[in-house]
Amino acid sequence: MTQNPTCCRADTSVQAAAKLMMDNDCGEIPVLDDNGSPVGVITDRDIACRCVAEGKSHDTRVGDVMSSPVVTVKPTTSFADCCATMEQNQIRRVPVVDDSGKCCGMVSQADIALGSNTENTGELVRDMSKPNR
Repeated sequence: MTQNPTCCRADTSVQAAAKLMMDNDCGEIPVLDDNGSPVGVITDRDIACRCVAEGKSHDTRVGDVMSSPVVTVKPTTSFADCCATMEQNQIRRVPVVDDSGKCCGMVSQADIALGSNTENTGELVRDMSKPNR
């Protein structure tokens, strides 16, 4: 897991979120409430499909185009259960929340690939790539 990921708030502009993604070499940023708990995530695809493709402005609020509700795991979630969560929800990244519900990390497909064998990585990618239901 990546600890202390870059995060934003629902009132952040999509342009600012895109800049955070570029500066931090990531494709998803957790969107947090005032308590530090995730209320959604903003992905590069959200920006492309829900903002740019629909002709919305660069100052559109993240909260207007983010993916929600957010799927999360805990630091104590097993590797297998984390992979299963990603597979079942067809997501490439999942925020990690502590016992108080605050975002403390992020697990990405790259983390799985670097921390697992080829078979597990292949299974994860295959299951996440199935056509949408």
